[in-house]
Amino acid sequence: MHEITSVEELTALVGEPIRRVAEKVRPALHELDRQWLAASPFCLIGTSDAEGNCDVSPKGDPPGFTLVLDDRTIAVPDRPGNKRVDGWHNVIANPHVGLLYVVPGRDDTLRINGRARLLSDAPFFDDMIVKGNRPRIVMLVEIDEVFGHCAKAFMRSSLWKPETWDPDAIASRAVIAKATDAAEVPLAELEEYYSPAVYSTRLY
Repeated sequence: MHEITSVEELTALVGEPIRRVAEKVRPALHELDRQWLAASPFCLIGTSDAEGNCDVSPKGDPPGFTLVLDDRTIAVPDRPGNKRVDGWHNVIANPHVGLLYVVPGRDDTLRINGRARLLSDAPFFDDMIVKGNRPRIVMLVEIDEVFGHCAKAFMRSSLWKPETWDPDAIASRAVIAKATDAAEVPLAELEEYYSPAVYSTRLY
């Protein structure tokens, strides 16, 4: 193996970006970015703790779940989960976050980098109620960078092409849980726990 250990070596391998790409980063939301956030039901949030240990967490809700407070500030609601809240632990230790917003069927994405804080209440929480459930925690992000990301990764993966999907190629979530972290739980109990009908009752 040959390890790349310098920016110069990296640049020699991949080359320099064209000017338009190099300068596409913006410090605030454009109206088209607002429209993207209004259409997006899903994002990935990258965080790291004070030692640099990283985590990426998916967040999903009805389209427009990310609230735009102004051109430099957005708010992302938390919903009930497994209570590990690894990303929120990281935000407390290190406010720097990266978000990747996806719109189903679109191969390009929207990236936002900034500094986050966790809030337990604010007047705008009432604007984030879904199915009668008000979030208990919201991540407030002060934007540093906004830019669009090209479509190549999604195109290469054929992510949105149903004819390429094969969800049965891997074991079910119940089988995986039994094998990796819930050996003592009967498989039938795990299958019921993870069944769509039961699992969907715990979304909010």
